[in-house]
Parts: sequence; structure tokens; C-alpha cells
Amino acid sequence: MSRKYKFRNPEGIYFISYAVVGWIDIFTRPEYKNIVVDSLIYCQKEKGLELFAWCIMTNHVHLIARAKNGFLMQDIIRDMKKFTSKKLFLAIEENPKESRKAWIISIFKRAGEYNSNNTYFQVWRQDNHPIELASNAEIDRRLNYLHNNPVKAGIVEHPEDYKYSSAKNFCGETGLIEIDPI
Repeated sequence: MSRKYKFRNPEGIYFISYAVVGWIDIFTRPEYKNIVVDSLIYCQKEKGLELFAWCIMTNHVHLIARAKNGFLMQDIIRDMKKFTSKKLFLAIEENPKESRKAWIISIFKRAGEYNSNNTYFQVWRQDNHPIELASNAEIDRRLNYLHNNPVKAGIVEHPEDYKYSSAKNFCGETGLIEIDPI
């Protein structure tokens, strides 16, 4: 990973992006996206994650977040990626409706073979691409980017129409995940 993209400030608010190996579109099914949603909620409750905004796209995730005092963001993201990797791999492997199962599993296994950090498979790319947001203007710019990602991808017409993001929360509605105020 480049030196430019590291969690340097333990108290910082970060825009974080991480993607599936090969940029495979695995998040086309709600059951796979729900694994990530459940993990984010767990990390909020148990791992010290302060989550300000989030969005799950078809092959990557965006977060605006920070770690609470006594926790480190790199540890939270590492643990979440490790846990969701196992759950996603198993969900794909056991899904009788997954028409691309053999292809997806083969890519995950091949990626795992070439990475000494894994023993059997790899779902997520190694990088997290964290960018510290040092001003309100930077936060607003990344927040708009994150929420408009599904609109630009043609998934929805309005950001708040996308179920798998925090855009609803910013419109005064209840989203899938309760977010922390920035």
C-alpha cells in the first residue's frame, strides 16, 4: 500500500474506500450487502467505530468514519474485512441462486494463493485507501461524492432512494444503519 494512504491520525475522520478483489460485482444481491451492513452495526457497538456516512456499491464500499478513543481505525477495518470475507465467501458458496458461483469462488481462491496474508481465499483487496478529512469542506465534498455514487452509477435517481447508503439519514429518515452526527 502506498505511504500516502495510511491511518496516521488516530483521532482523524477518514474517507475510506475498499473494494472486492478484481472489482467483482458481488453486491448485486441484498443478502451479500446485508453482511456488510450487519458488520458495520457490530463494529459501531463493539469495535469503537464512529460511522458518519456509508455506501455499498456493487463492488466496493465507502465510509466516512473515525475510531473512538482507545480504538484504532486500521484495526476496525482489518477485523471487519476479515469477518465479512469469511461470511461473504460462505454465502456465495452456499447460495443455490448464485449463477456466477464457480467463477467468483475461483477468483477469490486465486487471489488468496497469491497473497501470503491469506491461506485459502481473498475477498477484499488489501488496500483501504483512507483519506483524512481535515475540514468541513472536505467532509462535505466526500459526503456528496459518497451519496451520489449510486446516482452516477444509474442505480437510483436520487441519493435518498438508495437503500444501502446513509443518504436517507441525511434527509431525516431512518436508514439501515444509525449514523453518528459529524
